[in-house]
Amino acid sequence: MSQRTFSIIKPDAVRKGYTAAILAEIEKAGFKIVSIKRMSISKAQAEGFYYVHAERGFFGELTDFMSSGPIFPMVLEKDNAIADFRTLMGATNPANAAEGTLRKLFASSIGENAVHGSDAEETAAFEIGYFFAGIEVK
Repeated sequence: MSQRTFSIIKPDAVRKGYTAAILAEIEKAGFKIVSIKRMSISKAQAEGFYYVHAERGFFGELTDFMSSGPIFPMVLEKDNAIADFRTLMGATNPANAAEGTLRKLFASSIGENAVHGSDAEETAAFEIGYFFAGIEVK
């Protein structure tokens, strides 16, 4: 059954010119890109998106980073999209990520790990709605 998930190409990957290569890997893995846009977000918008981590020690650093430059939020679709995209992303720490994963190929550290992906259906629904109006994701 087809499922949708949400992803962001993060500022570090955009800055390093990896956007097209990441998109190519996503499509090669069988994902359909339903919607994508290039944008920048404010620190307050990053705080709203990552609100679930507000009490964590890395929250300030994370929201500073996510508001430091352009990002590419996107809606992806395929069978088993959420689990499959998390596998494609690889471990949060690129040093521990499997060969061929996005983080192994394009990330430089735990903090600058190139991509974000939803971890559950409820999270994907919130994250898609945070960045895309209904008219943008038919």
